[in-house]
Amino acid sequence: MAYNQGPGGYYPQQQYGNVPYQDQSQYPNQQQAQQYQQHPPQYPQQHHASQGGPPASLDSSWHQSVDGISYSITNRDTNSMLNVRIPQGVMIKSKPGAMIQMSPSITLQGKIKFSVKKMFTGSEMAESLYTGPGEVSLAPTLFGDISAIPINGDEGWNLGKDAFLACTSEVVRETKSQGLGKALFSGEDLFVYRITGRGTVWVYSFGAIVTRDLQANEQHIVDNGHLVAWNCRYAIEKAGGSKTHSVKTGEGLVCRFTGPGRIYIQTRNQDEFAEWVADQAPSA
Repeated sequence: MAYNQGPGGYYPQQQYGNVPYQDQSQYPNQQQAQQYQQHPPQYPQQHHASQGGPPASLDSSWHQSVDGISYSITNRDTNSMLNVRIPQGVMIKSKPGAMIQMSPSITLQGKIKFSVKKMFTGSEMAESLYTGPGEVSLAPTLFGDISAIPINGDEGWNLGKDAFLACTSEVVRETKSQGLGKALFSGEDLFVYRITGRGTVWVYSFGAIVTRDLQANEQHIVDNGHLVAWNCRYAIEKAGGSKTHSVKTGEGLVCRFTGPGRIYIQTRNQDEFAEWVADQAPSA
């Protein structure tokens, strides 16, 4: 039997596949590099891309929107940043305070849209307007991901009020009541955004974003507090037949969606995280 010298003495020679033990530390990385060059990984086709590409968490390529606008989403999926190239005279809108950097050729304006309805619903009355030519980078306040949702005019989307980041100029964002029962138990506010029009809306999450496409009459259950955007109907029910729940936290309640439609889901719950942070703070 052949022996190899190692720390503290000699040991029987072992095999890593067909490679002696002494080459083991180098073999896996070299093999992976060779395999990657010979057989690049095949990624599934993305919903928003015309051709196949890497998973959304790795995809930082540029995509086309309306009016000659192009965009990319980088640093995914918990520190995401939206980069938008805006042609001459074209405008996009964003929530205030989202801008990280921009070209000096971009014209930035603040706009206040006061209304009694917005004051009553708690909707943002201010928005930032960016007019090209140039490039602007936007990001949310918290750690999370960003996704682009195409708006085609013949379908509407519902957004949690904390999910809106930016949109193209012809996208219409209105406040809509979803009913008191859903407001109490879905983890969303009484009022959500109803998105219509034509163009692109960019939404953000707390944590990563996952999507779920539902066929007609197909159902899917999402835990309350994890909704970002949806375009299908849903109802509130107890999770797993639970007989008790908390009105304050919605514990034991879920959202049952029925297709057709798509759901954007965030992997973290902002309210639960805030409670966790408060619990870690030293008591006075």
